[in-house]
Amino acid sequence: MGSKDIFDDEDIKRIQSEYDSLISNLLRCNNPGDRELIEKAFRIANEAHWNMRRKSGEPYIIHPICVARIVNQEIGLGAKSIATALLHDVVEDTGYSLDDIEKEFGPKIASLIDGLTKISGTYNKGSSSSMQAENFRRMLLTISDDLRVILIKIADRLHNMRTLDSMPENKKMKVAGETIFLYAPLANRIGLYAIKSELEDLSFKYRQPVIYEEILSKLKHGEKKYYSLINKFSLPIINKLKEAGLVFDISGRPKSIFSIWKKMQAKNVPFEEVYDVLAVRIVFEPVPGIPEKTTCWNIYSIITDSYLPKPDRLRDWISRPKPNGYEALHLTVMGPDGHWVEVQIRSRRMDEIAERGYAAHYKYKGDNTPETELDKWIKQIRMMLENPLEDPIEFLDEFKMNLFSSEIMVFTPKGALVSLPKGASALDFAYEIHTEIGNKAIGAKINYKLNPISAILMSGDQVEIITSDIAKPEKEWLSFVRTAKAKEAIKNSLKTESTDRIQKGMEMLEAKLAELGVSPNTEILKKIMLSYDVLNKDELYSGIELGTVNLDNLKKIIRKSPSKNVIKYWELKLLGSRKEKKDEEEEKEGKTDPSSPFLLRENVENAEQSYEIARCCNPIPGDEVLGYRSPEGSIIIHKPKCPVAIRIMSNEGNRIIAVRWAIHKLVSFLARISMTGVDRIGMVNDITNIISAELKVNMTNINISVREGIFEGTIDLYVHHTQDLNNLILKISNVRGIDTIKRVEDFAEEV
Repeated sequence: MGSKDIFDDEDIKRIQSEYDSLISNLLRCNNPGDRELIEKAFRIANEAHWNMRRKSGEPYIIHPICVARIVNQEIGLGAKSIATALLHDVVEDTGYSLDDIEKEFGPKIASLIDGLTKISGTYNKGSSSSMQAENFRRMLLTISDDLRVILIKIADRLHNMRTLDSMPENKKMKVAGETIFLYAPLANRIGLYAIKSELEDLSFKYRQPVIYEEILSKLKHGEKKYYSLINKFSLPIINKLKEAGLVFDISGRPKSIFSIWKKMQAKNVPFEEVYDVLAVRIVFEPVPGIPEKTTCWNIYSIITDSYLPKPDRLRDWISRPKPNGYEALHLTVMGPDGHWVEVQIRSRRMDEIAERGYAAHYKYKGDNTPETELDKWIKQIRMMLENPLEDPIEFLDEFKMNLFSSEIMVFTPKGALVSLPKGASALDFAYEIHTEIGNKAIGAKINYKLNPISAILMSGDQVEIITSDIAKPEKEWLSFVRTAKAKEAIKNSLKTESTDRIQKGMEMLEAKLAELGVSPNTEILKKIMLSYDVLNKDELYSGIELGTVNLDNLKKIIRKSPSKNVIKYWELKLLGSRKEKKDEEEEKEGKTDPSSPFLLRENVENAEQSYEIARCCNPIPGDEVLGYRSPEGSIIIHKPKCPVAIRIMSNEGNRIIAVRWAIHKLVSFLARISMTGVDRIGMVNDITNIISAELKVNMTNINISVREGIFEGTIDLYVHHTQDLNNLILKISNVRGIDTIKRVEDFAEEV
């Protein structure tokens, strides 16, 4: 150990000074034993990290002390959280174990530290998992037990970002990327606005240092002007607020560098053209007997008496707080010398919640206080985490999508507000109300107008869900829901249905085999599976119940002598050949055997197919098709005569693969039919009755026009196979008045 690794007197004085700074300004630590707990945690952490240094060269223990200070003074947590912050790296970086911690401090602090401890050991780099995503996943899962883990982790990340300069460039980019991806949005959702803004700015500083320095330089250059404007703006307001008898603080500042940059990006303008760079905050003491909301609007009135407001920039988060509990009234007014100024109006309570989030929220929350938006959000997190996805990357994506996306507010028919992520559909709304309503949904009235359940909702919409007892979740639903609750409910329903289908299919096969006097042994099942091109017994049983596997020729299949190819196949199966293992590996990697056609299977259990249907020609099962393997690795299915396919064949012939359809009965494909005929009353009704009522086919678009007694039109609909479409065309051709009806072979789907 070199001399630089051994603490000298200066190091020891520095450690003591930092610790004294922590304990001399403790908040919420007035219970008996609080200071003793913190002192004990510091002593053990100091011993564990003795002679350890950070990359910056300072004693390592300085970092846990600073994290503890953030936890207490900037977030507002108490003694146990401070102790946990002091000890948070002990298990990971020293010889102490979780058992040691539990013996000294009890199970609660041990569990908090466990949530904070990074995962050690190796992982499979070839898998879709990553250590980074797995660490995030483990941390997020602790929310269901104790939200303090997240709060301490955010404090840890904040101090790391404040001291990031000593790290190498690649480490800076990694940490800064993680921060803007997860920690800043998470801090925002928990209500830590000040910390969120600092994390964003620090991340931006290291990710885009040139742009950061440019904006910082321009802010510094105009600093005197900005504060002069703020003072000039504030003076008449201060006088009027004093005349009204209000006790208040007023402060002003330029907005954060990251928020200015976002405005520049959103509006595609330079720094000089961002009009609302300045922000003024008014924090008032509540007036006894007068609601805080009333005082906020009184202050609003005082401000607008002096300055002209910008109507489209009024933000009322008092009547409806943000999901993270944030309450305030924001307005933008035209200030002196033609500068726009944003004004934030808050009570003292609102301000503390805005700055300290979760901890302050519960400081003001009584036992009888109604459930707040923050309570609902935490409940939503815990609901989502009850059945977490196994893949950490998929889990993280789902978490971000559902919990970090912008919110919309929609109304029930009775006027109750429902919060949903931006981009949510009417079906998301249905599941948010109740799982059974979602499962039975067939349509929605949005602002009294009938819409499909896939319709995207906007803030302020009033939504009424239309249900039917015969409706049930479809796989296609997974493609247009956004909330974790809706996806989980649909998947559970499909899984239950699949299990029932497999059981019924197995019983049907056993009954049929019993009629033939045959027992369902392994050899018989393998012969049947081979005949029907199915991968496993579950797919076979599902197919039987669905009707995709027809048992009418079962007798012939069983008694059929195995061909040489079949014998060879069983030899390979029994011997467990290397070729089979290779094929399995290739299948996992998404590769295809060029010597045999790629089978376009119907994926019964999952939302995604193993291929994509080209929207330029919209082939359906039964059509002659070819496959194109894109540079991204996906297989796109075209008709051979499609102009796009012809171009691909001439330019990228090496990417063309042979494909063939398996039997399809579940997944629907878009098709279009055209009709002409002599118009009469009730004709359209007769046509749609055949499609919807008789054949149970879903229509997506009807376009019919009549001129001088002759009608022509097109209908877009979803079918399983060309046989279904041909049957439909035959039925409609018998409708009185129909002259011609045919399939439109090539059409582009409108997107």
